[in-house]
Parts: sequence; structure tokens; C-alpha cells
Amino acid sequence: MDLATIDHLLTTTRSVRKRLDLSRPVEPAVLERCIEIALQAPTGSNSQGWHFLVVTDAAKRAALADLYRRAFDGYVSMRESGPQLPPEDLRAQQMPRIIDSASYLRDHLHEVPVLVIPCVEGRVENAGVLAQASIYGSILPAVWSLMLALRSRGLGSAWTTLHIMFEREAAELLHVPAEVTQTALLPVAYFTGSAFRPAERLPARERTYWNAWGTRR
Repeated sequence: MDLATIDHLLTTTRSVRKRLDLSRPVEPAVLERCIEIALQAPTGSNSQGWHFLVVTDAAKRAALADLYRRAFDGYVSMRESGPQLPPEDLRAQQMPRIIDSASYLRDHLHEVPVLVIPCVEGRVENAGVLAQASIYGSILPAVWSLMLALRSRGLGSAWTTLHIMFEREAAELLHVPAEVTQTALLPVAYFTGSAFRPAERLPARERTYWNAWGTRR
């Protein structure tokens, strides 16, 4: 097993927005193979209640992009009026660049050739934390595996959830059954360029505790 290649894939797979190639089509067979790989991910109680809704129809992509824009504008307004991180915080320093990238996606989402909505059977809005963890834990590992499989084939994606503010409208558009939960929306396209590098993150040691919360080794 080539650890260097694996570590590079894991540390450089993240949201791709501005570098999505909006003009190059994505072959259905490539998407289908990546989804096959994704379905090897763990699933709670062997439920395998996952579904991947692949949207290539231009009119439906435009309608989903409109829902995303409405949600994005509301999110930005809410964020600007909410509590802020101190200026010296790494995340605060990175936020202008992230907002700029996210704003680009807001304006161009309808042009992305493929939108993938991972779904899972069941609803947990009114359930307890155990049921919520089980349901989401049965789909999110598969979504991450999908992103890794795409990345290894030269395709970029971005994990977005804002359209879920209007989940019912999206469900009506795509005929998603009422008992199925949409968990994300991934814009998928080939990416331009080849240089991806690890992102600057908060130190792992500061986020790792041993035997009790707050206890570091």
C-alpha cells in the first residue's frame, strides 16, 4: 500500500469550487463507478439505505441552483449579524477567501455539469440523538468515499448542505419520497490544474484529548 499516495489523497481532497471545469462533460460511467466504490463504506446495522440522486438535466440543475442561492443569501446575512471569531483566529483569517469561493459557486452552480444529492431512507428530525447518529452515520461515510473516488479520477466536488433549507421544494422537483432525507448536494466536475496541497488547519494536538475532555498527552 502506497502510504504517500493515500496520505496525499486524504490531505488534499476538499471543497473545489472555482477550479471546477464548467465546460467539460462528466461521463456517466465514471460517476457510476465512483458510486459503486462509495457503497463499500460502512453502514449502520447493514441498513444500506443510501441513495445517490445524480442530476444532469439543465432545467433541474438551474432550479436547484436557485434554491441554493436563496439559502446562501440567507446564510450570509445570518452569519454577518451573528457572533464572530476573534481576528487572530486562523478560521477568521481564512473566512474571506472561503466566502469568496462560496460566492463563486453561488453564481455558477447552475453551470456545473453534475449535481449529486446523497439521500438516506428515514427521517430523524423528531428522533433522539442515537437515531440521528445512526441515520447520518449510515450515509456520510459513503459520501466522503464518493468524494475521494472522484478526486482520484480528476473530478472535484464540494460538500454543501444549504439547499436543505428548502428540502421539500427540492424533493418535489426531483420526486424524492417524503420518508427519504437529503443529506448534501455535491457539485461535481473535472477540475482544472493539478496542484492541490494540504490546507492550513487548527493543530490536531489542540483538538485531541486522551481519556477525558481537555486532557492532552
